[in-house]
Amino acid sequence: MRTGDSFEVYLLPGEYFVGDARYRIRTVLGSCVSITLWHPRLRIGAMSHFLLSEREPGIVGEHGAGLSGRYGRDAMALMVAQLQERGVRLRECEAKIFGGGTMFPSIEASQHEAIGHRNGVAAEKLLAEYGIPVVSESLFGTGHRHILFDVGTGDVWVRQSEAADTGGA
Repeated sequence: MRTGDSFEVYLLPGEYFVGDARYRIRTVLGSCVSITLWHPRLRIGAMSHFLLSEREPGIVGEHGAGLSGRYGRDAMALMVAQLQERGVRLRECEAKIFGGGTMFPSIEASQHEAIGHRNGVAAEKLLAEYGIPVVSESLFGTGHRHILFDVGTGDVWVRQSEAADTGGA
């Protein structure tokens, strides 16, 4: 969608986007996680919306297509490849991480480690592996987050809503 001189992109689960200063990227996260990468001088950025930290061993990408934005490790590789194609040096980027919320606290309390928590920890590890500094994060807790990333400024706005736990009747 175009708003004035900028374009808005809405990410669904499993999607990612790489763009320049004309773009604003938004999504809504529950247990999923978004990583934003931003290069301050070039004003180029990327954002993911992944569902799981990584695929099960032996599982090929969707329909045999290779990498999938549904998985954190794959989404990161896809974003990195597109950023590097545009001349972005990864170590000059800033990263921000969001999501990993507990959506059903009474149900997830009985699980050893909730999906959202695994996703958030995986995002932190991925960024460390790539040597990209994390300048901000809003991870874990309960409920969902609305995220808006302005690639022109590098700003990310977050609004978190608490979960209405209806589990465990």
